[in-house]
Amino acid sequence: MKFLAIGALLLSTVGAIATEHIIHGAQIIPATDKAGLKKIGAHGHHKHPDRRTVTIRSSTSDTDDISDDFLWGIKAANHGGRLLLKKGKKYVIGKKLDLSFLDNIEVQLEGELMFTDDIDYWQANHFYYPFQKSITFWVWGGQDIKIFGKGTLNGNGQEWYNAFAGREILDDENTFYRPILFLTDNATRVSVEGITQLNSPCWTNFFVRTNDISFDDVYINAFSTNASALPKNTDGFDSLNVDGLSVTNTRIDIGDDCFSPKPNTTNIFVQNLWCNNTHGVSMGSIGQYPGVEDFIEHAWIENVTLLNGQNGARLKAWAGPNVGFGRINNITYKDIRIGNTDAPIVLDQCYFDINSTTCAEYPSSVNFTNITFENIYGTSSGKNGKVIADLTCSPNAVCSGIQLSDIDISSPAGSPSTVICDGIHGDVGVECQPSSS
Repeated sequence: MKFLAIGALLLSTVGAIATEHIIHGAQIIPATDKAGLKKIGAHGHHKHPDRRTVTIRSSTSDTDDISDDFLWGIKAANHGGRLLLKKGKKYVIGKKLDLSFLDNIEVQLEGELMFTDDIDYWQANHFYYPFQKSITFWVWGGQDIKIFGKGTLNGNGQEWYNAFAGREILDDENTFYRPILFLTDNATRVSVEGITQLNSPCWTNFFVRTNDISFDDVYINAFSTNASALPKNTDGFDSLNVDGLSVTNTRIDIGDDCFSPKPNTTNIFVQNLWCNNTHGVSMGSIGQYPGVEDFIEHAWIENVTLLNGQNGARLKAWAGPNVGFGRINNITYKDIRIGNTDAPIVLDQCYFDINSTTCAEYPSSVNFTNITFENIYGTSSGKNGKVIADLTCSPNAVCSGIQLSDIDISSPAGSPSTVICDGIHGDVGVECQPSSS
């Protein structure tokens, strides 16, 4: 009871939340109560020093929705505090949540935060973004947001995988939208560290109108228990209108793009990334929407392992009769290990399901400039024969400053390995041949 009284007083003095009582099962422990913080497992060290710490009740079952408690806890921890989700406890979210008001808050995730798989509810109740018809369970926004711990953020995606089987996300007729697991919008200085992100129904992370966001030591996994309904479009990272995106020391096993910044993303840093069973580390796609200029610029991608995937280092842009234009500029891939990958190095300007005839009639207008591939090594799967790099530039675009060095990728289809170059301006640094040969 002492903690509750102190907590109520703290709330009134800091203005974190206007309330007459503390909800059932909650605690608010002041930063000065070192013993109390240690007892509940709240971190206290140089990286995450002691803060006013809020706890809430956990769920008693997979259908026990604590969304209202979670929102209360977030508000109580806002403006300088921390919400602790305890180790060994499950917290079930069954309602959409607007968390766009955050300011100087930490969430210490040690337990499991899981969304319900009530498809009917989430199809009717979500936040919608028109870019590729995206929806999400919740929106995180504001400034100085830190999420850390050894716990799990669980999208509970199996029912979504089952229901989406046979559909395509970019099909114009598709109206079956699946939620994104973690989405920021209008956010500044966001960091996520240590947690696991599991079984997102769709993209795992999407950052919109966000500056300075970093992920470190995160594990992202999506798997299905139904062999006829595998996870689809469960990208590790996607972004739109973002300046400053860092991903370090992270492992991803998801079956789609490992890392895939979308339009108007700049100042990207990726280091020590491990990707298994993915579509690669991609820049794009961009140029999808009619008359819209897109760009991706200034990316440094270093020390990445890409195993058992469809693509390795890839840049992708749209072609067709009703698309946009733009540029992908100043991108470096360095020290990239490739293993059993279909297309290790790709410039793709006929992205998605457009056929070669339409692509030739309506070529892409996205320029690829100042792209470096340095020390790319390992093995392809042999699916594309001896071809280990395909650099095919649209006749409507400029592809210049493309440089390959220290490329040592072998193919089980035989040697020597082949690099394809079509429409590239200037010397690429290695021997290459046109696709026609």
